[in-house]
Amino acid sequence: MIDPTSEVPRWRQAHAILADRIRAGEYPPGERVPSVVALSEELGISIPTAQKALRQLREDGLTYTVPGFGSYAADQPPTA
Repeated sequence: MIDPTSEVPRWRQAHAILADRIRAGEYPPGERVPSVVALSEELGISIPTAQKALRQLREDGLTYTVPGFGSYAADQPPTA
């Protein structure tokens, strides 16, 4: 999970964890990904850290957000 002693920022670690889960199909396209609060509790990170990780996933095209409903895994192109 999150390594508090790592030089990698916690939001990047959280981003990598969720990105790996999405790519592995744990969150298939259209399925809701954990909320900011759920992610914060699961990984032991702050709310702003979880928000930053989820924002980066959206910017990377791995998720999309439906206002008032949450974030969902986006359709993924095949990985090489």
